[in-house]
Amino acid sequence: MLLTKRFFPYFATLCLGALNDNFYKNVLLLLVTYSQLNALPIDVNLFVNLAAGVFILPFFLFSAHAGIVADNMNKAKLIRRLKLLELIIMSTAAIAIISQSYMVMLLLLFLTGSQSAYFGPVKYSLLPQALSEAELVKGNALVEMGTFLSILVGTLSAGLVVSNENGLTWAAIIVCVLAICGYLASRAIPSLPAQGDLNPSKFSLFSGTWRCINKARQTKTIWMAILAISWFWFLGATYLTQFPNFAKLHLHADATVVSLLLALFSVGIAVGSYVCERFSFGHVELGLLPFGVLGLSVFSFDMIAAIPLELVEPGFVYSFESFIVNAQHYRVMIDLFLVGLSGGIFIVPLYAFIQTRAEKQECAQAIAANNIINAFFMVGSAVLSIVLLGVFQWSIPELFMLVGVLNLVVLLYVYSQVPEFTQRFISYLLSHVMYRVNVRGREHIPAQGAGIIVSNHVSYVDALVIMGASTRPIRFVMDKSISEIPLLKYLFRHAGVIPICSPKKCESTYLNAFEQIHQALANDELVCIFPEGKLTPDGEIGEFRPGIDKILQRDPVTVIPLALTGLWGSYFSHKGGHALTTFPKRFWSKVSVSIGAATNDEFTNRTNLQNKVEDLFTIGRI
Repeated sequence: MLLTKRFFPYFATLCLGALNDNFYKNVLLLLVTYSQLNALPIDVNLFVNLAAGVFILPFFLFSAHAGIVADNMNKAKLIRRLKLLELIIMSTAAIAIISQSYMVMLLLLFLTGSQSAYFGPVKYSLLPQALSEAELVKGNALVEMGTFLSILVGTLSAGLVVSNENGLTWAAIIVCVLAICGYLASRAIPSLPAQGDLNPSKFSLFSGTWRCINKARQTKTIWMAILAISWFWFLGATYLTQFPNFAKLHLHADATVVSLLLALFSVGIAVGSYVCERFSFGHVELGLLPFGVLGLSVFSFDMIAAIPLELVEPGFVYSFESFIVNAQHYRVMIDLFLVGLSGGIFIVPLYAFIQTRAEKQECAQAIAANNIINAFFMVGSAVLSIVLLGVFQWSIPELFMLVGVLNLVVLLYVYSQVPEFTQRFISYLLSHVMYRVNVRGREHIPAQGAGIIVSNHVSYVDALVIMGASTRPIRFVMDKSISEIPLLKYLFRHAGVIPICSPKKCESTYLNAFEQIHQALANDELVCIFPEGKLTPDGEIGEFRPGIDKILQRDPVTVIPLALTGLWGSYFSHKGGHALTTFPKRFWSKVSVSIGAATNDEFTNRTNLQNKVEDLFTIGRI
């Protein structure tokens, strides 16, 4: 996928843009900090803080409008216009660098931030249009890898170039060359016209921003994903901002070690993005999120505990070489790398989740809302650091410890607000730790619209296994006695399970189940039923009951046959005694989920659906 025409030009454009932005920003900061201080009309510290502010301010001002623009025009054309604007900005910046016109460079930094603010929404909303759903996680992983490695290269190369004898000239040449290459790469991006009805809107500074945020808040799952991503940027900004003083005060190291810490963190995120893609198994996998969140806290705590307590001679400073050969620093370096890796695992599925859940014609606006909240959290990170470190005189390790604790609080909050995240985590553990689940035919599950999945019923965890095979939320219809199992009823209740029982036992529950099924299908939801009506007593498929015919008579929707194999004989099945009463005898056994082609013709009934499930059941056994 990386080298395909539909992805590589966009990927190259993205990386060149991130590289150029960070190279230019750090060139400006280094020039201001280390040379010609008398040429500045304002204090150097004020200038540095202004530089940080003017780069992030456009994300507050223009992101909402950028999202609307991206949703309402050809995305390839928009990217080319933005890259042309970058070329103009950087050509002017080259002149400002050579002439050392620092206030002009500051203004151009604002324009660079504005260009980035408009590029942000199209950067992510383009992916679901250019890639298939099965490629989304890989695409987002590559984007995160490319972005953070470009940021790293841009930051480090700025220091190398500025320290060169002809640094100003080389810096001017590099920003122009990168802008030219970025524009040429954008010319190769295939056409990506707007999706859905066009709805252009006039630019509105404050009301547009508020409207964009409110629209994202209307979908709770998307809003929680945005808050989770923004929290990562809060945590990341805290680390990146404090690296210089952390290295100086607590590791007794020079600026070269700061670069090493930055490299470990950035490469860790890139590797984490790759790991996430490998363990997502071809679909958006929210089950990985807790591993990322827990890693962020655990490795943060361990890094603090690993800070060397040795007393060094006054004035002694570790250089890059002396730092890395000292074994007592290895644990700090490994922990910092693993913090970055955990971050990569954390954010990749969240971006892919927003892309799959947002309406196609409003995806860029959802990303724009994300960018606005990201910027707000990054500013919050700076404010918290200033207050705790400056006013209350906290140490940097204490700040890192607080962030690690808050990270766990955020985890509990997000998971309490969005039960689907918890369900996905349990399903992931079940599918990839307790069992080895192989899914065939996942592409047959419709991406949108009402549908009914019919499956054989083998064990108490069938719903969790099927849930992990689908990228869409599923409403399960299951026997009331199963839905009230003590260990599982919390998950089932928050998954919107529809309990059902024999009309002889409770007619009101029976009738209410069919009414809930009708409402779910009317809302274009995906419903899964087990037409056998009970767990298999012998591992074979029993006769399908007429309930499915009753549902289809009222709502003739798409039906997707599905067969489970490999769960018979597990702790959760009735083999050898009642489920959950025998001692577990199998671990990490193979389970197959075979999904057949969807059908919605007038001849669909329980008999032919049972035949299709039995055929899939036979295939799954092979």
